[in-house]
Amino acid sequence: MFQIDDFSFNTKKEFYDNIICNAKGLMYEERDKIANLANISALLFYTMEKINWVGFYLYKNDELVLGPFQGKPACIRIKIGKGVCGTAAKSRKTQIVPDVHEFQGHIPCDGDTNSEIVIPIVVDNKLIGVLDIDSPITNRFDVTDSEYLNKLVSLITDSCDWNE
Repeated sequence: MFQIDDFSFNTKKEFYDNIICNAKGLMYEERDKIANLANISALLFYTMEKINWVGFYLYKNDELVLGPFQGKPACIRIKIGKGVCGTAAKSRKTQIVPDVHEFQGHIPCDGDTNSEIVIPIVVDNKLIGVLDIDSPITNRFDVTDSEYLNKLVSLITDSCDWNE
């Protein structure tokens, strides 16, 4: 049984070090991508402050398709290059958007979202999908979030079988 007791820490670094440690434990000896993505989305949703949605979109047939997530129902399909997720997928670069309402082409899946971070998932130079995290406040995400969420995505890519 996994217990979320206290995920309040003095610094973001301490918080994310703990998240990565817990993620390693959740994915230990489990290679199934859907199981691991589901657990990681729940871990982030129930431990990160000031977020309203977290989940994964997986690359299929030249578009992103909704995968495991926590939060309100979401957009199911996103074209590559469209919205924050599609932009991250196309550029293969993390997107930090302080105010989604100022992002050209933002796709409003949840009207409560005001800022967003999206990390592309790439394995063997192939796009697998993206990790998407939304917040109801502006300027929620910064370079520290980007650094550690990219480390988490690297851990996920190493912990899953992607050829199933």
